[in-house]
This record gives sequence, structure tokens and C-alpha cells, in this order.
Amino acid sequence: MFRISRWKRPTIASNAILSALALSATLAMSGPSDAKTITAVMHADLRTPGMTTTAYIVRDFGYMIYDTLLAEDSSFKIQPQMADWKVSDDKLTYTFTLRDGLKWHDGTPVTAEDCVASLRRWGKADGMGQKLMAFTASLEATDAKTITLKLKEPYGLVLESIGKPSSLVPFMMPKRLAETPPDKPVPELIGSGPFKFVPAEFQPGVKAVFEKNRDYVPRKEPPSWTSGGKVVKVDRVEWITIADAQTAANALQSGDIDFMEIPSYDILPVLAADKNIKVETSNQLGFQTVGRMNFLWPPFDNVKVRRAALLAMNQKDVLDALIGNPEYYKVCGALFVCGTPLATDVGSESVVKGNGMAEAKKLLAESGYDGTPIVIMAPGDVVTLKAQPIVAAQLLREAGFKVDVQATDWQTVVSRRTSQKSPKEGGWNMFFTNWAAADLMNPIVNFAIGGQGKSGGWFGWAEDAKIEQLKDAFVRASSAEEQKKIAADIQKEAYDQVIYIPLGQFTQPSAWRKSLTGVLDGPATPVFWNIDKSE
Repeated sequence: MFRISRWKRPTIASNAILSALALSATLAMSGPSDAKTITAVMHADLRTPGMTTTAYIVRDFGYMIYDTLLAEDSSFKIQPQMADWKVSDDKLTYTFTLRDGLKWHDGTPVTAEDCVASLRRWGKADGMGQKLMAFTASLEATDAKTITLKLKEPYGLVLESIGKPSSLVPFMMPKRLAETPPDKPVPELIGSGPFKFVPAEFQPGVKAVFEKNRDYVPRKEPPSWTSGGKVVKVDRVEWITIADAQTAANALQSGDIDFMEIPSYDILPVLAADKNIKVETSNQLGFQTVGRMNFLWPPFDNVKVRRAALLAMNQKDVLDALIGNPEYYKVCGALFVCGTPLATDVGSESVVKGNGMAEAKKLLAESGYDGTPIVIMAPGDVVTLKAQPIVAAQLLREAGFKVDVQATDWQTVVSRRTSQKSPKEGGWNMFFTNWAAADLMNPIVNFAIGGQGKSGGWFGWAEDAKIEQLKDAFVRASSAEEQKKIAADIQKEAYDQVIYIPLGQFTQPSAWRKSLTGVLDGPATPVFWNIDKSE
């Protein structure tokens, strides 16, 4: 069995000098010297902010410039954000009323028509949105400030859907932009949120700049997760790319940057010992790391081959390589996240215990697998995505697979995973990603567990009518006990068909200089409202 001692953590330290030079050049192009500016190194570089992907860097971009009708607070309760709401006695009509003072960044007023178009765009792309729209009889702007949603039958997750905190978030945008097909980049990045994007200073993969939206009117409530008052206390936020983690950490210690979203775990003790730096986990719910196979092409169009791959996996090997310190990870086979009401271990024994290799070899031999190489996309520029492809490739080879690990960067993975071409034509067989726990905690929000196939499913395009039927039963369930039973049935089917492979849970601390105050926690962090910076 493969063990961590046989694997060395990938490093790009040889690029540190180039990264340092790039940092110096980027910082030299910063904005006005008298502007109060937060300079942040995010978990990934921003190249394609057109709101077409579940990638978290795009979600984070969305929270900078867009706002939402509803939002979730730290008690998991849905709160008004851009709109208040009323529900009819028969639970079939939801009426949303926009609050006063809402403007797009171009100065035009936000209207109900804009929001209806935005909801419809989101409802075509997001799994939770698709399910809501399947239960929707009509969605209309009944006047300039009123949105009316009528259901075909009662649906218990209306507010939770519209107020969901993470990918894909139902961000509001002007109607002319919201009418862009959801698989096409939005041509103009205009929202009504607390920051404005500065296109003139955008260098894809290098730097993204945001300025305070001085026309934004925050809510009066204190901020809580993605809800409440989004009060901006600085003039600018600059996201800059530093590919080398050590170079970024050095820049944080020297004060050249203010915030580092994801320091590598081996650097954390050094940062924590620095009296000028705070190290803290903002997202206490954490993440689940997963492997996703492409159902459209051999060999993973064969469930026996997929199951052999599942049996070969071992969460502890992955987590030891990815995280190292058990303080920050948990072996867990619950698709809906350990520690939540719907957590169950149904179907997860082999991947949790790591004892399935012998069975994996046997099943692969029986499957008819012809030695087709497994094309695995392996990004090297995101700390929390480097280890999974390397460890998985080793385990798959041990089970008898031929593996072609193709080194790339994360933004290339984000782009390439949308391709339905064969691996020989530039497609792929397998990739790895991390989902925030908030995106997984029930069968409807969990986009990865869908079975819609090509008609709206997540990359990999799993098709499973039984899962979709069970999801409908889940939203119609009349009790928490019934929902829990259905969720267990969904998890069993997902493991039987290997819809995706959960590889464990982890938390990821961020680090920032103590000159920053007001850094918020939540399932969709970091957000940059409420943060102030002392000189």
C-alpha cells in the first residue's frame, strides 16, 4: 500500500527568484499612494471572471462586485440582503421586495426585471437553481421593485436556494448582462455590490483591482457570514498573483502584502511566530477534497472501472500528502460532510479505511479495462490542489491503471474541464478539486452529486436518474427524519455508481498582518468588506 513516505511534496521553490521579481514589478504598478489599499494573495490567480464556473476564485470575485437578494448568517438562517420577502399561506407564492437605494455600478437603478433575469440565468447553471426552477410555475417582475415566484407545489428550499452562500451564488446583475447564456462569459462586469471592478488595471493571471463603490448603501445589521451590512473601510483591494508560497509568505512578513489566503501548511508555524501576523481559520466548516471522473469517455464510462478507481483510493494517504498535520484534517466518507445532520458512513468503508486495493486490482481485471491511459489534470500553482493528482496517480498505477499526469495550472484546469472532447482531442479523464462544506451539506446544494448528465450536470457529466428521483423526494420530505433516510439512500447510490470520490475534509488557515482588523469568518471567505487597515 502506498504511504506518504514514498511521496515528496511538490515544490516550485526554484521559481522563487522569478516570483520575487514579478512581485516587485506588480507592486510597482500599484494605485495611488494616498489610497488605503489592501494587497492580497488569493488561493488562485484570476483569469476568467466572466461568471461561468464554480471555481471559488470566481465566487470570491463575485462577492466583491455583486450582491444577492438573500444571504445566510452564522446561525444558518436566511436573511434579507437586497430584498425582503413574504410567503403565501399555501406556500406557493413568494414575493420579494427590493430595498431602496440599490444602483448598478453604471449609476442605473436596480429593477425587479434585472433580478428576474439574474435568477433565470443562475437557475440554468446551478444544481440547486435547476431544482428550484423545476418546481417553479412562474417567475416575474410584477412592478419595478417586486419579484413574484409561484410554485407548482410546495418546495421547502426556496429561500435556502436564493440565499445560498457559495458556488454557484445567485448574484444579481443588470438584465442586459444576465441574458448572457450561462455557459458564456458575461461581457461587462457590473454589479451593485460594495466594490467596483477596475478593468483598466486587470492583468489576467497577474493582478485584479477593486475600488470602493461609494454609491453602495449597506444594510444596517452587523455583518454575519454573507449577510448584513457590507461596509467598505478601504479605498482599494488589489489581488496579486505570487505562484511561489514561500515568496508570498516572505512578502507578508516584510509588509509588501497584507493578506495571504492559503499559506502552505509547512509555513504556518513560521507565520504564527511572527508578532506582526495573525494566523486564523476563517472558514471553520472547512472543505472536502474530491476526485471527479469523466463519464463520457472510456475507461470511466464503465462503472466497474470507476469502482476499481474508488477502491484504490485511500483518504489518509491523500490527506497526509496534502495537509500533513492531522490538526487540520479529518478522514470522512460522508458526502454531505461529517458533523452535519445528514452525515452518514453508508458506502464509504474502503476509501475511509484504505483497505480496498486488493479488490480494486481484482475488479479492474474483470472490468475489461484495455490499458487506456487515464489523463489526470494536475495543477501545480494552488497549494491545496497539488498533492491529490500525484497521490491518486500512484494509487491508480498500483491498482493496474496506466496513468498520464498532465502538469498544468489551475486556471487551465478550470477551462479544460468544460471540454467534452475525448482525452486524445484535449479532453480529460480525471481532475481534483475542493468543495467548501457549505456547497455539500444536502443533496440539493451538493452540485457534485447530481445525475443530470450533459443537460446541466457538473463537469464529468454523470447521468443517474435514480439520484435525481431521490433528490425530488428529498425536497418533498415532510420531516427531518425522512430527509435523513433519503440522503443516506442518495449517498449509497452515489458510492455504488461512483459519482465522485470524497478524499477527506480539511480546514485551511489564512494569514494577515495585524494592521488589518475586522476580517470576517464564514463559509465563503475571504470577503473584504468590514476590513480596515491601520497605517
